Amino acid sequence: MNKSILDEKKHIHFIGIGGSGMYPLAQILHSKGFYLTGSDNNETETLQAVRNMGIPVMFGQRAENIEGADLIVHTAAIMADNPELIAAKASGVPVLERSELLGIVSSWYQNAVCVSGTHGKTTTTSMLAQILHDAGVDLSAFIGGKLPCIGGSGCAGTSDIFVCESCEFVDTFLKLYPDTAVILNIDADHLDYFKTVDNIIKSFHKFCELTSKTIIYNGDDANTCKAVEGISGKEMISFGYGENNQYRAVNPEHLGGRMSYMVLKNGQELGEIVIQVPGEHNILNSLAAVAACDNIGIPFEQIQNGLRAFRGAGRRFEIKGEIDGITIADDYAHHPTELTATLRAAKEMPYKRIWAVFQPFTFSRTVQHLEEFAEALSIADIAVLTDIMGSREKNTWNIYTRNLAEIMDKNKTIWFPQDESAEYTDERKYQNFEDVCNYVTEHAQSGDLILTMGCGDINKVAKMILETLKEKHHE
Repeated sequence: MNKSILDEKKHIHFIGIGGSGMYPLAQILHSKGFYLTGSDNNETETLQAVRNMGIPVMFGQRAENIEGADLIVHTAAIMADNPELIAAKASGVPVLERSELLGIVSSWYQNAVCVSGTHGKTTTTSMLAQILHDAGVDLSAFIGGKLPCIGGSGCAGTSDIFVCESCEFVDTFLKLYPDTAVILNIDADHLDYFKTVDNIIKSFHKFCELTSKTIIYNGDDANTCKAVEGISGKEMISFGYGENNQYRAVNPEHLGGRMSYMVLKNGQELGEIVIQVPGEHNILNSLAAVAACDNIGIPFEQIQNGLRAFRGAGRRFEIKGEIDGITIADDYAHHPTELTATLRAAKEMPYKRIWAVFQPFTFSRTVQHLEEFAEALSIADIAVLTDIMGSREKNTWNIYTRNLAEIMDKNKTIWFPQDESAEYTDERKYQNFEDVCNYVTEHAQSGDLILTMGCGDINKVAKMILETLKEKHHE
């Protein structure tokens, strides 16, 4: 991508400006003095935050919205038949997909810390941002979830530090200009695009080659170690539990919903870290954040304080409420490895029963990991399954939720069969969610944790369950 494409540009128009991935870019470009306009079809808190910056927003997407723009940006979610995108491409004005603009923006910073990995990106990027923010660094950030301390999914600062969540899907992260690359782990995911794990590893290797200064990587993860093989001319920093890592977590302890561990750097004790989010996976996520912040030069005491203050990012084991002793939480986990980590963390906590209310996401992932999904969900005491959310795919695999339910323990799996010949409409989806909500609220007991899980719109079910339990309480 031509980094100079924004030179001499004054008016940039965003199609889908209310998206969580558009908001941080709008903040940064607005702070740099560009005149922005935008459009969207959905009213959200993020869209209102865009308006609050003084950016004109058109509701609904029409050809005339692009008038006057000398650069147009759109999200990958905008369909090819969108009238505004059609007009943009016919206008002769340069058109960028959001990830291309993010790549250009990342090149503006002398210290772009790009956090990658199959799992844990949002949490680790959020931990990094929290530490830096609380240490008084005026950072810029791009995060895949909402972080309360910065008031959303991103922020625009005046320092040369940019913290950026870096997604491997369709090789998006290869458009970035990382100064420091963090690699948390590499697992079999997005196989509809990558086809094999070896191809994923090759992609992460290219990401390392793009990095100008430092690579901070999980020395305990075999695939990550393969990805960094042969990389030269950069500082290599490893983290993990193993003795060969420069940054090590030792003596981990579970403290209810919290975790603690001692950090060793090159064999020397730096001090204790306490995190308020559960799970062994979050020890490694936080250790990666420790290594990155220590490398930037943040004093260890400020790293400790930032991590102690971190309460999680939006949709990452996010507690939504508690009614009559029943706790409702929502989590973005949508891959078997993530489900396993989250459910194991939940089992360490003092709940009587763990409910996993799971929405499979994409037909291809469900087919590829069917057995692993069944195994991961078996950790829960009760698993409730919704229809598969196909997202960008058509069901050419002839896969349905019942295929998953059939290989799970019948005594603790609840599935609401639908007419599989019927078209997957919003009405039908809502009906499915309503059935799920009714079942869960009728059978949940005091002491239970109800965990809605998935990267689609299953978080709506958490909200429905909470509202229904509130109504029952008042009755």
